[in-house]
Amino acid sequence: MNDKNRILAKRIGMSLFGVIICAISVGIFKIAALGVDPFQSLMAGLDELIPIPFGTLYVIVNVVLLLFSLIFDRSRIGIATFINLFLLGYITQFTYEFLQTVIVDPNYVVRFACLIVGIVIICFGSALYMTADLGVSTYDAVAIVFSYKWKLGKFQYIRICTDLVCVIAGCALFLLAGGTIGQIPTIAGIGTIITAFFMGPLIELFNRLVARPLLGIK
Repeated sequence: MNDKNRILAKRIGMSLFGVIICAISVGIFKIAALGVDPFQSLMAGLDELIPIPFGTLYVIVNVVLLLFSLIFDRSRIGIATFINLFLLGYITQFTYEFLQTVIVDPNYVVRFACLIVGIVIICFGSALYMTADLGVSTYDAVAIVFSYKWKLGKFQYIRICTDLVCVIAGCALFLLAGGTIGQIPTIAGIGTIITAFFMGPLIELFNRLVARPLLGIK
């Protein structure tokens, strides 16, 4: 195997492992029930409303988003996009269902500990996935199309808007499915706020310490 193929194999491995790690972290977030990242807030609302397994629902939603990207800008779609699409939902579902048998009726200390573990793990997985640079998630691609293809604004501001839409829509769907206002912090709470403000620096830390060195990037 030449160096080019070796690097590609390493990047694919990083993408695969990164997605698996991220999926496990989402399952941990769900056990913590203190809020998830914005896109998962939307998925949580849909999950409450639509009576199909979470893994299958995740694939369906992401196929719709994938079609959007394939129509308007397919340049950011790659191997990692499909790894994310087909694996993340099912691994999240398995992780959550397994943890429910291990962590039964957790108190706030356990839930907060799960939240911290989930944040660290998702940042580590994201660093591997992003540094491998083999395609973005279908949700990430939406903001990229709005920002770089349609020139609607700077990416960071467009991303804030898409995140807000996801959180608001997720909460509305959750209430529509019969949830109460008092339960909303379980899908859009302190964990959502922490991921919004602290994921970036933690991902960069793991990029610098782990992901870039794996590919020989300084």
